[in-house]
Amino acid sequence: MLDLAIIGGGPAGLSAGLYATRGGLKNVVMFEKGMPGGQITSSSEIENYPGSAEILSGLDFMAPWPEQCMRFGMKHSMEEVTRVTKNEDGTFIIALNGGKMEQAKSVIVCTGSTPKRANFEGEAEFFGKGVSTCATCDGFFYKNKEVAALGGGDTALEEALYLSHICSKVYLVHRRDTFRASPSTVERVKNTPNIELVLNAKVKKAYGDKMGLNGLIVVDGDGKERDIAVPGVFVFVGMNVNNSILKQEDGSFLCDVDENGNVVVDLSMRTSVKGLFAAGDLRIQASKQVVCAAGDGATAGIQALEYVNHG
Repeated sequence: MLDLAIIGGGPAGLSAGLYATRGGLKNVVMFEKGMPGGQITSSSEIENYPGSAEILSGLDFMAPWPEQCMRFGMKHSMEEVTRVTKNEDGTFIIALNGGKMEQAKSVIVCTGSTPKRANFEGEAEFFGKGVSTCATCDGFFYKNKEVAALGGGDTALEEALYLSHICSKVYLVHRRDTFRASPSTVERVKNTPNIELVLNAKVKKAYGDKMGLNGLIVVDGDGKERDIAVPGVFVFVGMNVNNSILKQEDGSFLCDVDENGNVVVDLSMRTSVKGLFAAGDLRIQASKQVVCAAGDGATAGIQALEYVNHG
C-alpha cells in the first residue's frame, strides 16, 4: 500500500512529493500520464517566479523540477487515474485506466483546471501567439499597447482592469449588454478611461501571420463587423475544473466542492474527507500562478506526512 498517492504532475504535485518524501514518507507515487510539468509548460515566457531572474519558456522553466522533486524517493507512474474512492477502513482506492487498482493511506489531488475556449476562428491557431487566458502571466508583454479582453464575468472584468494599468487601451468584448460581474467591479470598469466596452458583440475570427496575432473581427447583434487591430486578446470565459476523478459512481463527489466544482479546502489543503488533500488550481480561490501552486503542494505534502505518521 502506498503511503501517499499524488495525482497530477504540475508544480503542485511535484512540490507535494518533494516535501512529503524529504519529510520521510517512503512509498510515494505521483500519477501523471504524461511527462511532469503541468499546464505551465505551454506558456511561452515566464518572468514572474521569485528567484528565477532569467526569462524562460514554461517547458524550460519546469525542466529541472522532476529531478529535484523526485530526489528523495518519489516515483512517477505514467498512468491515468480514472477515479478515487475511499474504503471503510479510511484508506483510498486509486482506479487506473485499464482496470488496475492501487491503494493508498492518503491522497493529494493536483489535477488543476483548464481555461475554457471561446471557440472562435483562429483561437487555437494563435493560442500562445497573441491569444492568452492569463493577464497576470502575459499582460506585461503588451505594455503600452492595445489589447482586447473577452468575457463578462468577474474574472474578465478584473483582468481587464489589471490590463488597463499596463496597456494603453483595453477593448472589453462581451456578447451581452449587461455583465455577470459584481456591480462594484462593473462600475470601476465603466469609470476606467482606457477601457472601451464592445457590447452585444462576439468575436468572429482572429487573424494574423507567422509572427502572431494582428487583430480580431467582431460582429454586433445587427451583423455589423468591426476590425479591432490588437496584438493580444485575453479570453476569460470560465474554467473547466479537472475534478472528474473525484466523481463517484452515483454522480456525487468524494469531497465537498463549490457550485463551480472547485474543491473546498482549508488553509492546510485538507478537504472534507480525512486523508484527502487538494492543491493548486483545483481548489477554491486558487490564484492560478505557479508560485502559489507550488506553495499549495508544499503545504499539502507536509500535511499528508503528518496525517500518515500521526493520523
